[in-house]
Amino acid sequence: MQTNSDTPKKLYVGLDVHKEKTVPALLGPGRNDEPEAFRVFQTTQHGLEKAMRAICKAKGLKPTELHVCYEASGCGFWIARRLGQMRITCDVIAPSLIPTQSGDRIKTDKRDAAKLARCLRANTLVPVHVPDSTDEAIRDLCRARTDAMDDLRRAKTRFLAFLRYHGYSYSGKTHWTDAHKRYLRELKLPSPVLHLVMENNLSVIDDVLARVANLEAAMSDMLVTWQRKPLVDAMMAFKGFKTIASMVIVSEIGTFSRFEHPKKLMAYLGVIPSENTSAGKRKQGGITKCGNGHARWMLIECATHYRYPPKISAALAKRQVGRAKWIRDLAWRAQQRLHKRHRACSLRQLHYNKTKVAVARELCAFLWELGTRIESQSN
Repeated sequence: MQTNSDTPKKLYVGLDVHKEKTVPALLGPGRNDEPEAFRVFQTTQHGLEKAMRAICKAKGLKPTELHVCYEASGCGFWIARRLGQMRITCDVIAPSLIPTQSGDRIKTDKRDAAKLARCLRANTLVPVHVPDSTDEAIRDLCRARTDAMDDLRRAKTRFLAFLRYHGYSYSGKTHWTDAHKRYLRELKLPSPVLHLVMENNLSVIDDVLARVANLEAAMSDMLVTWQRKPLVDAMMAFKGFKTIASMVIVSEIGTFSRFEHPKKLMAYLGVIPSENTSAGKRKQGGITKCGNGHARWMLIECATHYRYPPKISAALAKRQVGRAKWIRDLAWRAQQRLHKRHRACSLRQLHYNKTKVAVARELCAFLWELGTRIESQSN
């Protein structure tokens, strides 16, 4: 029987992190130990380092004997990285997967920190993937480009609505072509004020276009030295994947080999159907939409290309130059399989959005195979 003196030294620390203050709770490894409150500290690097040193000094422990956790939030991953530099084990916890009790109606910062410490000791928490600083920087760069494209779409929509409101409608087939831009530049509005508004809208669109171009140039520069460049280059051999789409998918997912099975990647991206099965009755609903929304959006957009019959176009053949034979074979197998899937769903007269998601779900399996094989070769 293990006595208290034989109990290994270990301290579990739950952190309830907020923008300005962080509330810690300490819990020992013993079964009868109860969470102990510790002094609140500032949510800064200096405050974090000072608090961890104070905890080690008060409990007579080494940094390696601490196990810290906090919820994933807007505070990011800098806390986990800094604690890792201090040789302190730290887990970033998925908030939606923290066990809850329906009868618990009291919520305070101290109780939240104590709950994290208890669940950490009981090993009932699910940690999220913590990317390194370079991966996170490229991910933020990709998201900035996505935000810029969203601003561009909104600016164009506002401008076309302004012209339509005043009775000006372009008679051509497609907006924002060279012919449409010439039409806009030659347009004469009856009032100087309206002309000023039009010029202001056009200048906003030009500014956002410059933002998009600068961000895409920065993405190309970062890709040259990125450790995941081999995976991005291999993914570009797939139909529908160019530089932007490949970088978004890889930066959002990170390491593919952390998923033991492609179904876990599908669940992470939220493209599996929800389910309510009870008493012998099975009912499936819409997709869960949990997990990474940026990667899910890009994956579904890329899946739309597989509605066309399998074909190696000139642009795709150019992207496949220099790729290994097994990568080209995998990409061709994906075209055949996914087009067949798209055609089967269309013959069943499924809604087009459901068809896209079904194809995207199967596309996850091909990307998982590609990512795991590339990562195994690089290790």
